Amino acid sequence: MSVRSRIAPTPSGFLHLGNAVNFLLTWLLARRAGGTLALRIDDADCARTRPEYIEDIFVQLEWLGLGWDEGPGGPADFFRSHSQLLRLDRYRLLLARLRAAAEVFPCACSRKQIRSQSPSGLYPGTCRGRKLLPREESAIRVHVPPETHLEVDGSVVALCREMGDFLLWRRDGLPAYQLASLADDLAEGINLIVRGEDLRVSTAAQLFLARALGEQGFLAAEFRHHPLLTGQNGSKLSKSDNALSLAVMRRQGARPRDVYRAAARLLGLAAERVESLTDLLALFCEGG
Repeated sequence: MSVRSRIAPTPSGFLHLGNAVNFLLTWLLARRAGGTLALRIDDADCARTRPEYIEDIFVQLEWLGLGWDEGPGGPADFFRSHSQLLRLDRYRLLLARLRAAAEVFPCACSRKQIRSQSPSGLYPGTCRGRKLLPREESAIRVHVPPETHLEVDGSVVALCREMGDFLLWRRDGLPAYQLASLADDLAEGINLIVRGEDLRVSTAAQLFLARALGEQGFLAAEFRHHPLLTGQNGSKLSKSDNALSLAVMRRQGARPRDVYRAAARLLGLAAERVESLTDLLALFCEGG
């Protein structure tokens, strides 16, 4: 089967070094396999999306020299033809399938209420057992049984303990990340997904939904989860902290080679041999 993968940034901030390394790893795997690489921007969380973040994605991908085979050619094309907000019917259809295949329920709880009832921050099950009405406007969750364990990239995730009854649909009428990401991966035939270690639980959640739906193609996909790059204080890089955003790094004199070498080090390759993207790909194909 031909490899189909995707770069899927969320436009909730300016891209940082960790995002760039993830994109490079995805690009390397897709190119080594002779597969197809899509660019997909996950903007369903429109409350945090800003035009400058969309622009930044294209600027930094161009700077890194990373091309893609499918997806938007630039910001205008993205807003015109590729925004997730243009695919709401796709997400509603998957939600309808999940309503028939899994135990889903409406939830009226606010984040504040959940935090007050659950020290862990996980949903405490307050609305579990409520029935969905035909046109009910509410958040929708899926029940995750306590015994739910899924193997993800060589590790077992106890999904109930890690995520609880997670959201499928938000009260503002938009899909939650887990549903939208799965719906797009299914529609696009994605079979290679590269994520940071922090998203292993998200992969487990999407596998849980795919299993309920009987989506064997997604269940058979290849998932790779890589270690996270960290800041000087050892914390995970975040878009809320611009210290290592690519834009700031470039103003301070960073070159694409610096990012290529960061990816090489993460892969255990000889970073000192990398001067260009071509060098990185050759080294990866040789020993990655």
